Amino acid sequence: MPPLLSTLFKELRLLYRDRSGLLVLFVMPAVLVVVVALVQENVLKATGAARMDILFIDQDRQTFGRIIREQLDGVEGVTLVTSLDGRAIDVDQARRLVDGGRYQACMVIPAGITETVRARATEQISEAFSGKSAENAPPLPHVSVYFDPLVQGAFRSSLLNAVKQMLLALEMEIKAAALAEALSSRLQRTPGAYLGPMPLGPADVPPVKMDPSWGARRLMDVVAEKSRLQKLPTSVQQNVAAWSVFGIFFIVLPLGGAIIRERRDGTLARLRTLPVSYLTLLLGKLAACVAVCWVQFLFIVLVGKIALPLLGLPVLSLGSDSPALFATVTLIALAACGGGLVIGTFARTLEQATMFGAVAVVCAAAIGGIMVPVYAMPPAMQAISQFSPLAWSLNALVEIVVREGSLGSVRHELLCLAAFFAAATTMAWARFGRIDRRGEM
Repeated sequence: MPPLLSTLFKELRLLYRDRSGLLVLFVMPAVLVVVVALVQENVLKATGAARMDILFIDQDRQTFGRIIREQLDGVEGVTLVTSLDGRAIDVDQARRLVDGGRYQACMVIPAGITETVRARATEQISEAFSGKSAENAPPLPHVSVYFDPLVQGAFRSSLLNAVKQMLLALEMEIKAAALAEALSSRLQRTPGAYLGPMPLGPADVPPVKMDPSWGARRLMDVVAEKSRLQKLPTSVQQNVAAWSVFGIFFIVLPLGGAIIRERRDGTLARLRTLPVSYLTLLLGKLAACVAVCWVQFLFIVLVGKIALPLLGLPVLSLGSDSPALFATVTLIALAACGGGLVIGTFARTLEQATMFGAVAVVCAAAIGGIMVPVYAMPPAMQAISQFSPLAWSLNALVEIVVREGSLGSVRHELLCLAAFFAAATTMAWARFGRIDRRGEM
């Protein structure tokens, strides 16, 4: 049998004997998927965070857009982005960025809305004085807001409510100004139009009649536009993507532990006496662990497709680009295995490897968006999350599974994962070379 296959079968047998490690790899992420998906199905529309990056496009360039921008700038946790790389943003570009998850929302102030609203206020006051309502009134001018489909309901509600309050305040100002102008115009008319040729007393002045319902008639509105995605993401898709990445990276524990046990028990020293290079041993370990990661991912997929629908949750959908999904999961598994190789070669004891590996994975998951969305973190944490392998993994898998992306749309994340795997493997190989030369097997 070729040395690589022999090494592969040996690693699979060692992994099979580590029942507790296999239990952590398979059962833990599956349980997390079920529990968190059940919880989020009810609270997904009621939870959110405090920070939001919003693309702001002012096509009106008059009073209305300026006032909304000034008021939104004063809202805590809202950051307005009005240009990218020094260039103005168009609506199509903004929608692509929002649908792709680069920004959480986009607000568009349409051209001419200031003049339209003012004209509508004057028209409503004239109708109120005359007691006649216009038939077939044109639709209300509105401010458009586009949301990232993954943004939870509380974000949408908080932003929409804030904008609606701003619009109501502006409406009151515009209506008050239009009413003052209308009253002034009527009172400045020739007194004879009201009093006739003979002076009359104040009691004889005809009262100015006005429809009291005019104040409740809206001048404008804010509309949350639909996403361009054909299917909105579900809690099942998001949780399967997140917790499968979390579970895959826990391969560092059995892989690192296996390397340390081989060094401690002398197995690695005996293997080195055979005509087999350390590269072959590494490839065998990697192949076995990648296979385990794939089985683990498929197991979680089965949970999402079979178990969760039985509990009343949506059926898992994995997107339409199977090659991209295969490449993404494989590179995630390789990156996780690279971390396991580093832990196994640098840690001196099994306890060190277990403690450091578990803590490292949990910390990388926390800053990588597995537990809390990255956009809900403080700015400093968002900057740190860009260097987390779990963040690259999650972004790539969410793009494929949830946003129905392609291989091209995740090339940046896949390159980062490949670079991490290459760097980790090189470090492990170099470290093993030093250990081998010193005879510290």
